[in-house]
Amino acid sequence: MELTLLGTGAPDGLPRPDCPCAACALARGAGSRAATALLVDDALLLDLTPGAVFAAARAGRSLTGVRQVLLTHPHDGPAVELPAGLPPAGRVPDGRVLTLISGHRVRAVPMDAPGTGYEVTSPEGARLLYLPPGGAPAGLTDPVAQPYDLVAGDVVGRPDALARLRSVEAIGPATELIAVHLDHDAPPASELARRLAAAGARAVPDGTTLTVGGFRTPAAVPRRTLVTGGARSGKSVEAERRLETYPEVVYVATGGTRDGDADWAARVGLHRERRPAAWRTEETCELAELLSSDGPPLLIDCLSLWLTDAMDRVDAWDDAAWAESGERALRARTEELVAAVRGTRRTVVLVTNETGSGVVPATAAGRRFRDELGRLNAAVAEECEQVLLVVAGQALALRG
Repeated sequence: MELTLLGTGAPDGLPRPDCPCAACALARGAGSRAATALLVDDALLLDLTPGAVFAAARAGRSLTGVRQVLLTHPHDGPAVELPAGLPPAGRVPDGRVLTLISGHRVRAVPMDAPGTGYEVTSPEGARLLYLPPGGAPAGLTDPVAQPYDLVAGDVVGRPDALARLRSVEAIGPATELIAVHLDHDAPPASELARRLAAAGARAVPDGTTLTVGGFRTPAAVPRRTLVTGGARSGKSVEAERRLETYPEVVYVATGGTRDGDADWAARVGLHRERRPAAWRTEETCELAELLSSDGPPLLIDCLSLWLTDAMDRVDAWDDAAWAESGERALRARTEELVAAVRGTRRTVVLVTNETGSGVVPATAAGRRFRDELGRLNAAVAEECEQVLLVVAGQALALRG
């Protein structure tokens, strides 16, 4: 089954008409995207958009053989003129199955937002799922018999859609994930590619033709990622974003609780509100044990607080205790953690603070913490496939 993406943008396209935002200003030339429309085997058109005939021609395709035009969402604004020779466009009630004269079978998939998804099966058995903008499949409970060959959906706006599909095994290692309905809330091209890659997805230019059901090498998703940055840089948000397409995640909070500290309670509450409801939280500093066990992905936030606990345990703040046995004991504990990161089989995202770029601490204990955190960050980074530095909310790839 051949799938041609006549457009990959949001319903208003990218850039949006007359929008002054930075994202729209940057979305020019090759970065521009027409409203998403999919042409399947030159026989089925999913979503009718302005200029569809010219978009098909630019992609080396024709709409003359289209036998069915289906819409996934309400099309606001001026009516789109139906090109000559195309059948009327319409939407299919949820659950209804159509069999086209071309042999394709189309099933309307219910969504949790206004719109309809379409599951398309080719005569040869290849399967694709197309989701509308802002929509995720509803009512998924039981595992499916076979994963889709390709899923095209609003990965940036609704990452939880992929999490739902993964939870019922509708997305497998060989499923190709294509981001469409890309709007001006999506980051620029290089950042978009990096963010999508963390979910095993990618974006393609308008006019791209893909083979659905052909042999495909599974996406190379980084298994261990270290996210570092300064205070309020956005590093925790970046770390959470990297795992938001997974159905189950263990959030490991190393800071514990602080009785009577209202500011700390507010910070913890903000983190909890951001996390998906399906994520599970564990408050512990016993990271080696978690890393060595099997289970869902881990988000460890953060190594700085873990180090504070480790230094508390060996009385590292006291100069005499540090010299006598504290340094030796801390080295053993950090080496245990680094070895656990090296040997883990789980997907792991670790958050840490970048502390060596500011004022030199005034106390020996403060300088000791700064130095030990720098050593720990470097050792953990060495064991990670990807290392990101977050500055002013922007993630810079240092490795991977």
